[in-house]
Amino acid sequence: MKNKFIYLAIIAAGFASCEPEFENPVSQDYSAGEADFSSYVAVGNSLTAGYMDGTVSRVGQTYSFPNLLAQQFALVGGGEFTQPSYADDVNNLGGLPLPGFNTRLIIDAAQGGPEPIAGTTTVTLAAQATAFNNMGVPGAKSFHLLAPGYGNPAGLAVGQANPYFVRHATSSTASVLGDAMSKNPTFFTNWIGANDVLSYATNGGAQADGNTPAADHNVTGNLNPATYGSNDITNANAFASVYSTIITTLTSNGAKGVVATVPSVTSIPYFTTVPYAPLSPTALGGATNINALNAQLYGPLDNIFTAYGEPNRVNLLSATAANPILIFDADATDRSAEITGALTPTLGAQVAAAFGAVFGKARQATAQDLVVLPARSVIGTPNASSPSTLININGVSYPMANRWVLTANEKAKVASATAAYNAAIISIANANDLAVADMNAILNQLVSGLRADNGTLYTANYFSGGTTEFQVLFSLDGVHPNARGYSVIANEILKVINNYYSARLPLLNPNNFPGISILPTN
Repeated sequence: MKNKFIYLAIIAAGFASCEPEFENPVSQDYSAGEADFSSYVAVGNSLTAGYMDGTVSRVGQTYSFPNLLAQQFALVGGGEFTQPSYADDVNNLGGLPLPGFNTRLIIDAAQGGPEPIAGTTTVTLAAQATAFNNMGVPGAKSFHLLAPGYGNPAGLAVGQANPYFVRHATSSTASVLGDAMSKNPTFFTNWIGANDVLSYATNGGAQADGNTPAADHNVTGNLNPATYGSNDITNANAFASVYSTIITTLTSNGAKGVVATVPSVTSIPYFTTVPYAPLSPTALGGATNINALNAQLYGPLDNIFTAYGEPNRVNLLSATAANPILIFDADATDRSAEITGALTPTLGAQVAAAFGAVFGKARQATAQDLVVLPARSVIGTPNASSPSTLININGVSYPMANRWVLTANEKAKVASATAAYNAAIISIANANDLAVADMNAILNQLVSGLRADNGTLYTANYFSGGTTEFQVLFSLDGVHPNARGYSVIANEILKVINNYYSARLPLLNPNNFPGISILPTN
């Protein structure tokens, strides 16, 4: 009997009895096994679309893992594989002609850091009205694949449509899954579910300060995705129901396929690059500034929190070691009134009230918190919302806004939802005799280092200079793989297909694919 769940682990030294076969010329030994690749369709989100460096671009799209798989499938009778056209992206800038959609990120060697590539996007929203084999839609959550009108231009202004799907939806009432099924798939991959929890996480869990907090529907029990906000966590039972419908539909004509699990947020550099304690004594201006901060802010706050049973919520800054940033925690006990009352005798009622409002839900970050990648350009900068220039430095004398930190409580909500989604994915795959590519396990292996079949040790680290560029599998947005990373993902799926469907398909050599885009100047 087949093993219905194939765990993708690192190939240990001495485990393999022969060298892996990489992209060799067509061999008579290649075989599709029990699979039929004549009409391969991929459904999913940005990870399926070939999104990297913050966008979909003309060249970047060619490295989507489904496109790489299709090239290997072609060796054993795989049919034509089409993707939404980016021919209008003449300068390979990516992006979309809408507010908030940037061109792709690059490394400017003259500046040393990531930045949007110079220029204006030439990508348009002109309707292609065509179903493609690659039906990965950036931004899509599980339930979006079933939603009629998700590609209707009229829905863009009210957030009911997706601009990437608008470009190629076959009609204003089409659904992603419906268009995918119009290709009559004989084989499919389905990697959906990351956005059902990721958008909550990338927005700091409880969303931006001053807005309605994002909801964790695992807790609220709301099973109706039509009522969800854009950053809400999808209820696990709602996810399972939607996912079951997707799989039932994809297999309705007898198609075989591979489904992929949802990666943990702790395995991607968007959440692991910026340390929780980045404030060195030098960065804080030395002992004189540190002593002043302790006397005027950290000491008084520590005393107040300690008096109310929270002795480690804020500690004095160290003049000899790195210090944690000061953050706003939506789940912290609100001590606004206590701070105001304690400081009124020395600061006066008005100033004390301002301190209470700013620091009432503040605390120092801990190792259990995850600081998001974009926060590194915010830490240490002035905060325009501060009531005083005496307390206006983000992360130092003013709490980092909620959007910049995924707290321990919020991280636990994300982990709970991810585990529930993956349990549903595996169960539904087993019930439908489908193979599972455990991408959560693979990306978690990257944290400590994954030695690929070509012998190279790859990591989940963010780009940190030319000496490590070759080992980095993530693009500059910190969430999506680069071309080399997508080739590693394609290989893991190829190994699953070879094992589960008794196929014989050659692997790709990741060293043949580009990593980070580094330009001499921008």
